[in-house]
Amino acid sequence: MRNIRLNGTQPAPFLARELLIPTCSSLFQSGTARKQAATETNTKKYMQNYCKTIGALAAASALVAGNASAEVEYTLGTGYSTEYLFRGSNLGQDLVEASASASTEWNGIGLSAGAWYGSYDTSLNVGGFAGPIAISEYDVDELDLFVEASKDLGFVTAAVGYIYYMNENFFDSIGLFPVGSIVEDAQEIYVKVSRDLGFANAYLAYYWDIETDNDGYSELGLSRGFELNQCLTLNLGTNIGYLVEQGIDTSWTTKASLDWGFAEHAKLSPFVALAVQLSDDGGNYTSGGLTSEAFGNELVAGCMLSTSF
Repeated sequence: MRNIRLNGTQPAPFLARELLIPTCSSLFQSGTARKQAATETNTKKYMQNYCKTIGALAAASALVAGNASAEVEYTLGTGYSTEYLFRGSNLGQDLVEASASASTEWNGIGLSAGAWYGSYDTSLNVGGFAGPIAISEYDVDELDLFVEASKDLGFVTAAVGYIYYMNENFFDSIGLFPVGSIVEDAQEIYVKVSRDLGFANAYLAYYWDIETDNDGYSELGLSRGFELNQCLTLNLGTNIGYLVEQGIDTSWTTKASLDWGFAEHAKLSPFVALAVQLSDDGGNYTSGGLTSEAFGNELVAGCMLSTSF
């Protein structure tokens, strides 16, 4: 903060240099001048100390206000996909989704939290002589809650997060056999490191399951955006999934989206994604369990609408 200087009135000489012999009036005047000078000096020192105190308080207030009013960015989104593609596997069809998130920075640590809701159709498999048979279709609602903290370490950006997957629980019956929820609730803690390589942004993530078993799912990915003009940006991304506990690759997923910024804080993003299965093990984590069309190469299309403020 810039120092404040107060220019006070300098005390005037209290004796005329030409007076050699003081008189009663001159002594009286000189005493009065001394008192006035001392008063002005004390007042000046007091004002200087006061201004220093006010300056220090103002600086502290500005610092506190800066920390208290950290900028928070909010993002809202909604969209539709022909299929629910989760980590390279098809969990259902006709996915309608909505999301909300908030992010900020505190003492150099990035903080974010949000929720994602999706509703889709899926099928139930039972074993048959010629393989799995889809015998019924269900509507499934899923709500995911997540939080993340990240830190730029210079050579990489490290992040740790938590995801809670909540799915609709229902009971139905097929003949005499009761059927529970198709998709179980799950919780995961993940660690992630990312780095800008210049030609692309790279990341590596590992997901540790708290509930259920994800076989130590890990993911390695690359992404890059190409600004075509002020309104259009082409985003390309690709990733490979790997199951640490089983030692097998799951799928290779590539996605292309075109962001159209039709307003200052809003964009429309049509996209297409292709997932290629890298393993023929239908019993692994990403094979989808009870869903009928989870395992196999998938081509998905959709569109997202999002806004940030």
